[in-house]
Formats: sequence, structure tokens, C-alpha cells
Amino acid sequence: MTLTYAIGDIHGLLDKLRRLLTRCREHAAGRPTKLVFLGDYIDRGPESCGVIDCLLALRSRHGDDVITLMGNHEDMALSVIDGTSPAGSWLGQGGAATLDSYGAVQPDQILPDHIDWLRALRLSYDDGRRLFVHAGVKPGVPLDAQNPNDLLWIREPFLSDRRDYGRLIVHGHTPLENGLPELRGNRLNLDTAAVYGGPLTAAVFDDARIEPLGFLQAR
Repeated sequence: MTLTYAIGDIHGLLDKLRRLLTRCREHAAGRPTKLVFLGDYIDRGPESCGVIDCLLALRSRHGDDVITLMGNHEDMALSVIDGTSPAGSWLGQGGAATLDSYGAVQPDQILPDHIDWLRALRLSYDDGRRLFVHAGVKPGVPLDAQNPNDLLWIREPFLSDRRDYGRLIVHGHTPLENGLPELRGNRLNLDTAAVYGGPLTAAVFDDARIEPLGFLQAR
């Protein structure tokens, strides 16, 4: 039976990511695994470049068993790199720390293979029981017809909605100040505010049930 580890917002915190990956590996104890990352790998924390290097190495070793989703911070960075948005907003939302991690002054100085990786990020992953996205979904819209902007940015009315989506929506994006994942009947929030001093969190799933078996954290 395959174990799936879904990991919340990393935001340039390479040490917490490495510690959490070690915990996941020890927990799996040799069983088949899949890693699903929910986006926001960059910005605010000091080692965005190192985080992407780590995820690239994971993908190189494990192939399709490593799934990386786009977050709104990756979306902002690409908009600036492509010249479709001014740099000021992104830099003020943590982009300056990302540039520092590359020793860069301008966004187009980010490593080309890292930019290619950002462009290839997925918006969602559906495993038949759960839909993994960065921010959430818009209530009332079929899951296969969601607007990309909602998948990356939505908070309300999603966070307050109680309807059954036919999947457990596993997401990040909205920091939980108490450092604990939030499991509700229709969704699971894994952004436990790692970049604000909280832990980085992984939810553990298997193929037999929808709800998580439990959680792993690294501080």
C-alpha cells in the first residue's frame, strides 16, 4: 500500500524541509511513498534557491512519485519574470528574500532551470479520494472547471463553506497561527505557518481511507 505525504507551505525554509523529509522517510520504513507539495516553496524565508534544488533532486531520484503544485508565490514570481506584473508587490511579499537566496538583483537572474521548473508546476492533483491544491476551490463550481486564480489565491468563501465536494480538499495558503493542521469535514489546511515560527507539516494518507492517518511535523 502506498503512503502519500502532503506537505504544506515551505517558504524558503530548507532546514525544516530536510527535517520533515527525514521524518517522512523514517515513518514510511521502506514502504512505497508519494510526496505531494502544496506550493509556496519560495519567498519570505532565506533559502528559496536551496528549497528548489532539494525538490529538483527529489524529482530526479523518485520521478512521478514527487508531485509539486504551484502556489500563489510562484505565480507572482513568474508574473514578474515575464514582465506582466510590476516587481514591487512581489518583492514586498517576500520576493526580495528569494532574490537574495540566488545572489540576484533582478528576477531574470534566477537560475534558468529553476524558472523552467516553476513554469512546469501543476495547479492540482486528484488521487481519486482527495484533491490537492494550493489555496482551495470556489464553492459551486465543478472541480474540473475551477479558475486557476481561485486554486492559487482563494480564501473566502471556500474556508467557511461546508459542502461536500466529492473529494477532501487538501490545501495550504492560509497560515494557521496555532501551528496545528485544520481538518474539517470537506477540507484539510496544512499551512501551519512555518515561516512565522510554526512547524512544517505533512499529512499522511493511505489508499484505504480519505482522512489522514496522522501528521508529521518539523520545527
